[in-house]
Formats: sequence, structure tokens, C-alpha cells
Amino acid sequence: MPFLGQDWRSPGWSWIKTEDGWKRFDYFSHKLGDNINELGLEELDNDNKENVYVGDVCEVAAKKRKKDFFNNNTKSQFLFQERWIYVQKESTRERHGYCTLGEAFNRLDFSSAIQDVRRFNYVVKLLQLIAKSQLTSLSGAAQKNYFNVLEKIVRKVLEDHQNPRLIKALLHDLSSTLCILIREVGKSVLVGNINIWVCRLETILKWQQQLNNLQIPKQVSNGMTLSDLPLHMQTNILYQFTDAYDIINLGQATPTLQMLSEDRHLWKKLCQFHFAEKQFCRHLILSEKGHVDWKLMFFTLQKYYPQKEQYGDTLQFCRHCSILFWNDRHLALIFKDSGHPCTANDPDSCLTPVSPQHFIDLFKF
Repeated sequence: MPFLGQDWRSPGWSWIKTEDGWKRFDYFSHKLGDNINELGLEELDNDNKENVYVGDVCEVAAKKRKKDFFNNNTKSQFLFQERWIYVQKESTRERHGYCTLGEAFNRLDFSSAIQDVRRFNYVVKLLQLIAKSQLTSLSGAAQKNYFNVLEKIVRKVLEDHQNPRLIKALLHDLSSTLCILIREVGKSVLVGNINIWVCRLETILKWQQQLNNLQIPKQVSNGMTLSDLPLHMQTNILYQFTDAYDIINLGQATPTLQMLSEDRHLWKKLCQFHFAEKQFCRHLILSEKGHVDWKLMFFTLQKYYPQKEQYGDTLQFCRHCSILFWNDRHLALIFKDSGHPCTANDPDSCLTPVSPQHFIDLFKF
């Protein structure tokens, strides 16, 4: 028996086109009710209402004025962006086709995610992985959204001077990939006009130049600084770092931090956090005194094995609903909302954190 009727999971919303792609918006009918008279046909000639042709023109004009009214009055006030998407890998009677990486990138509102300090590194890592391997699989709309998000990230870094090293690495990988695609492959794999990609590459090179010339102003503080803390507290702070380059950069601030950043136990704990003990035995490095050089071991191990990824917040995947979404913990505590339209009795038990690489793997068919 064929499936008849509208899919019950389809909300039937209206959509508008924005800089970040197509987004959904809602409006209240009473807003329009007060302006029904303004959207009527009173301005047209009353003597010609009996004419069929004029009646059709009146109807078209009315529809156009109603559309203009919605665009001018509801676009900014009732803009709504979903933070979830149904990950579909095959066609069903209810849903035709499948979900693509570009569609997911458009729907999951990464523009807002970069404003959250817990999600910033996650989004940057995801953009970097897409730049390395999945850039050619993005649709035209997804490409535009990708570079819009990237532009917002660069602007944010130039304004608040935070995480410039991450963005430099992202732009380096993106520019390298584009140079290879444009020069060696070109039109055969890139979606869109080749001149647009050349312009994008020029923009990326301009952003790289701006980040290289970035001067972080020295902050003058009359209160307590990190150097004023006791040594054991400074040591505990260093032990919370999971990025080796952050430890090295912090050690360049003061002679005391330089001494603390060279601690063998600090680098041993960092190696144990990122790598397994079996990997230590394969690349054991001893110093002149016969002790294990844990700092040198770390940089040796990272050449052969991937480091453990850690993020403040990640996308969540519901195994029950096959939905990928951003989970707002504050709203979940206040309104008991799982973050997506879940039908499970215990939604939290069905959730799985999604790493950036897992996000890309979800859309490999």
C-alpha cells in the first residue's frame, strides 16, 4: 500500500534565505490580522473589479504584498534556527533521499556555536577536517555557509585575540587543499565556478596575513596575576592543560613558569593522557642520565599516533531517533528538554557524543 499524506514529522514551516543559507522562521497570525486592511485591494480601481483579468491581477498583487509584509516584519523578529537534523542513510516511505554532509552543516547552526567558548574548538576542528578531505563534497549552499562561518571565526579571533594558533592551522590546511585542487585537479571535482574558488583562496591568503600581523596588546592589571599564586597552585594549573603548545607558550611568560613547564612528571602525565602504555615501549627515549625524556617522547609519539581529543561541548547523536543535535544543558535542566524531538522514555540513555571525525563518518555512504 503506498504511503499517502504528509509526513507526520514534517513541521510545514516557512523558510527564508539568509547569508548562512536557508533558515526557518515562524510568525504569529495576529500580527498579520491587524494589517489585513492594509494588504487589501482598496488601492485598485473599484470600477474594474468585475473584470476577470483585473481580478487576477488584484489577487497576484495581494499575494505579493502579503509576501513583502512577512519579509519586512517577521524576518528579524521570528527567525528560528533548528539545532538538530535527522541523519538518514536510505530512502523510506516517509522520507525520500538521504542526508548529506552539506545539508547537516547548513542545518546545525555553527554560526551560533562559535560564540560559545565550549564549542569553539570543536567547530574549528570540524572545519579543519572538512578542509582536508571533504571540501569537494559540499554543495554550493554548504560552501557559502562554510566560508561565512570561517569569516566569522577569523573576525572573532582578530577582535578578542584568542586561539590564533588554531585558526592559523585551519587556514594553512584549507589554503594547501585549495591550491592542490585548483592547480592540479580544478573543475573536475570542485562544485562551482573556478573563479569563485580563486577568489576564496585570495581571501584566505589575506586572512593569513592579517593573523600573522596580529599584535596582542599587553594587558595591565592591578589585581592578582598568575605569577602571584603559590607554586603548588601554578603547578596544578599547568597539570590541567592538555595541549603541549599551550604549556610551552605559558612557560615563556616568566622564569618560574619556565621551570614548572619543564617538569618531567608534567610531561609524563601528558603522555599518559594522550597515548597508551604499549605505545611508550615502542618509542622509549632516555636522557643522558638514564631517565625517560617524557617531553621528547611526547613530540615523538604525536608523529605516529593521534592525540586524544577533548572538547568542552560536542554534538550529540540519539541512537533511538537517529538525530544529530546541539544539546543545551541549561535548557535541559530548566525545561527538561532533550534538545530534539525524542520519543524514547529515557532520552539521555540514548545519547552518544560525536567527535568531529565521527561527524564526517556519519555521512560517508
